[in-house]
Amino acid sequence: MAMPESLMRLARRLTASPVVALLIALALMAAALALAIQNDRYGKAERLRQASVQAQILASSLAAPLAFNDDGATREYLNAFRNDATIQAAAAYDPQGHLVAGFAQPGTVLPTVGRLTAPTLQGPDLIVTAPVAQNDTRIGSVYLRFSIESGLRRALRYLGIALIVILASLLVALLGAAYASLSHSHAQLKNEIDSRQKAEAALRQAQKMEAMGQLTGGVAHDFNNLLMVASSGLELLERTSDPAKRERLKTGIRQAVDRGAKLTQQLLTFARRSPLNPEVIDLADRLHGMDTLLDRSLRENVAIRFDLAPDLWPVEVDASQLEVAVLNMALNARDAMPEGGTITITARNERRAEGGDRVLLAIADTGVGIAEDKIAKIFEPFFTTKGVGQGTGLGLSQVYGFVQSSGGEIEVTSQPGQGTVMCVLLPRTTKRPPAVAAPTAARRTEGRRRALLVEDDEAVATMVGGMLDELGFDHHHVASADKALECLEGEAEVELVLSDMVMPGAMSGLDLVRAIARRWPRLPVVLMTGYSAAAASAAAEGVRLLLKPYRIEDLAAEIDAASGKR
Repeated sequence: MAMPESLMRLARRLTASPVVALLIALALMAAALALAIQNDRYGKAERLRQASVQAQILASSLAAPLAFNDDGATREYLNAFRNDATIQAAAAYDPQGHLVAGFAQPGTVLPTVGRLTAPTLQGPDLIVTAPVAQNDTRIGSVYLRFSIESGLRRALRYLGIALIVILASLLVALLGAAYASLSHSHAQLKNEIDSRQKAEAALRQAQKMEAMGQLTGGVAHDFNNLLMVASSGLELLERTSDPAKRERLKTGIRQAVDRGAKLTQQLLTFARRSPLNPEVIDLADRLHGMDTLLDRSLRENVAIRFDLAPDLWPVEVDASQLEVAVLNMALNARDAMPEGGTITITARNERRAEGGDRVLLAIADTGVGIAEDKIAKIFEPFFTTKGVGQGTGLGLSQVYGFVQSSGGEIEVTSQPGQGTVMCVLLPRTTKRPPAVAAPTAARRTEGRRRALLVEDDEAVATMVGGMLDELGFDHHHVASADKALECLEGEAEVELVLSDMVMPGAMSGLDLVRAIARRWPRLPVVLMTGYSAAAASAAAEGVRLLLKPYRIEDLAAEIDAASGKR
């Protein structure tokens, strides 16, 4: 039988305190006792009414026998009441109160003289009298003695009610205790889940940091090369007047800057602390976008080759976790080839009759391979076959966690001395990747306009000022948000504010945006920053943002968007 919802709610409330459970049980017992007493009173009142009616009926029946002194008929009427077990005695009396006829059950004595009295209780019995009349003349009286209920029976009835209430109270208390235990277990489980989630987040971050640690040497080497290209290119520009040579030098410097910007953005993506964020991606585009990062993570004697099908289905995964997983597998493959070799990254579609279509991503190396008894352990956290200081054993556990959270599968095949292939199967999604906006060409603004540039770095301010000049803006430069507000108070012709986000002083660039929105709501503002955390806070408030380094085309597009021109 299902438990009533009201009882379940009561049981849940009992979990607040054992004292509450005891008080409720006592209240139930008191309420039951009061109800029993009240019910007993109603029962006695009803019995009195019934007894009075019976006495009146008997009196009406005996009117004729008493009038004609027919004692035999009187006895017959009275003996008819012997069959009623509740009647202990019955009698008829003449007008002088002399007994005419009657009977009494064993243990009961009839009164010798008949008197009219009000209904009375004598112990467990009820005594009722009634006059016998004929033509308004009293010719006698009747006497009836009823047994209402014995004291033992009444005690047993109360005891039964008390027992039922006690059992019900005990049941409620037990339900409350059970629910309290369940609530405690639920709280423990919730704490355990929260602890595991925190541990998993810390583990994911540690896995990212391990991958970045292994990248450090390659990244430092690459940035030194980029700085070499930029610095030597600038020196050569100063020493030549040949237009063709100057153009080649500028192209080389631009390429170096672009490669550095791309590498920085990828490193910030890897290092960010954020929960899993699945999105629909083009796998081929993501893998091709990692070429610079992969090149920096591999040694010069390790080649990387891509074999990607042209019609790959889209997948829905956390893009950052995917890139970290690919990087970890590539680093693992690199370490498996101490003498050098080739890493092949393959991706193709796989149709399946059962389980849904999948996209296969395979990373194969030509390294030393993995022993068969160790393949089952390679995804365990902190398990590693590398020497001390060469790995923490977190990289492949990150790969396994990423695949599991994405609803995919991972398979490993390896032969010692012949290399290893790691195959990741990701579910195909029917969603389409978001369209990528085409780059906007830089253009000069028609007519000269007035801009306020807020930047604390003089070198950056000089370069950005040159871009504004090319776009048709005359500008005034200040180094802090406080100075910018002072300038706006006295400069009514400013049509654009371009501000850095992190600056000295009490106000940040985001604070400046809020102040301008309150006082000059129609004034366009564009922020620029090189910090990923600052970028996230600006994006959360819907503020236009440029990530450094950026091109003049990017600046022109943001100015147009902020000014409402597109």
